[in-house]
Amino acid sequence: MDTLKKFALFWFLLLVVCMDLPVQATAGTVVDQMARQVIVPDDPGRVISLAPSITEIVFALKQEYRLKGVTRYSDYPGAAKKLPRIGSYVRLDIERIVALNPDLCIATRDGNPKAIIDRLALLNIPVYVVNPRDIDSILETILEIGAILNAGHRAKNLTDGMRTRIQRVMSRVAQVNYRPRVFFQIGISPIVSTGTDTFIHELIEIAGGINLAAGRSAYPRFSTEQVLALEPEVLVITSMARQAGFEQIKAQWRRWPKIPAVRDERIFIVDSDLFDRPSPRLVSGLELLTGLIHPELQERSR
Repeated sequence: MDTLKKFALFWFLLLVVCMDLPVQATAGTVVDQMARQVIVPDDPGRVISLAPSITEIVFALKQEYRLKGVTRYSDYPGAAKKLPRIGSYVRLDIERIVALNPDLCIATRDGNPKAIIDRLALLNIPVYVVNPRDIDSILETILEIGAILNAGHRAKNLTDGMRTRIQRVMSRVAQVNYRPRVFFQIGISPIVSTGTDTFIHELIEIAGGINLAAGRSAYPRFSTEQVLALEPEVLVITSMARQAGFEQIKAQWRRWPKIPAVRDERIFIVDSDLFDRPSPRLVSGLELLTGLIHPELQERSR
């Protein structure tokens, strides 16, 4: 075989070998919301969500085809229930995560153990950490996740729509002259509510109410007597698939007819996922809460 033919055969064999090799996405360095430098693929194709709220955001951006694993309570939308589980967001199964061979994990500071995030990083698995604290930072989180998943345009449209809906609520609430006193119960025994540094507090304020549990403690505890003394005009109880238990608590509050919320039949049970997950559905929670606090605004809009 002459030299020219040998040279041609060499390049042909090299081309065949290269065609069988997996294509590696190029990577770039980004800074997450914890000021950590993270090297992520330009087009991550195997993403693991480490919190239900992150799963909801990825689905809302129509990037669910990238998801290869989610946490136990990632139950919205329904299609998320079919994805492989990697433990709960506070008790992550690191062996399961590694076995799914992710090229990117998206974590949250609120709940995900830092030790697990550090171990994943040591295993050269990129972990992008978000830290949404209020509505503005939730919007920013959606934009950032959209950017790293090459869905920036969808993220912009989604957050613009959310801002429009929030502004619509604020414009309607600006018409009211009175803010009812609201007690938002998230725990049964003991009675637990939400303080100033929470999503729910912000939602109550925007929806035109006064949060009776406002204060330094994020999740203050109350006795029945303390709640009675506060005289809530609206009593909201969150439910997490424990409907029978919450209906029982609702019945117990009805034993105190002097409470304005009981007297006026303004005790409501709501889906907790609409209020404590920093996802696009938080705006739906805001709209629902506004209708409960100010039903007269809905009547005016008809």
